[in-house]
Amino acid sequence: MRLLADENLNNNIVRGLRLRQPDIDLARVQDVGLSGADDPTVLAWAAGQQRILLTHDVATITAFAYERVRAGKSMPGVFEVGRTVALRSVIDDIRKLHNCLQHG
Repeated sequence: MRLLADENLNNNIVRGLRLRQPDIDLARVQDVGLSGADDPTVLAWAAGQQRILLTHDVATITAFAYERVRAGKSMPGVFEVGRTVALRSVIDDIRKLHNCLQHG
């Protein structure tokens, strides 16, 4: 499972995932030259790289993701992470999904 952390994702989640799951394939929007890019651009890049997007953006990203699906475009997925969920829970849940998809 390849992941892309949206620009708005709490960086403590990224650090926690990398610390607790060193083999995780996780890129950040900022690190791939997409800082400030709009949602459709981020989703298109993620799709081209077969990466699931991790985001706190529940307001707009899902509409663009559904738009891609309706248009028949590639859409590996979006994990929306609530801002009020405990960091440990978020990290554990993403790790579980990663491990299930890697070994399932």
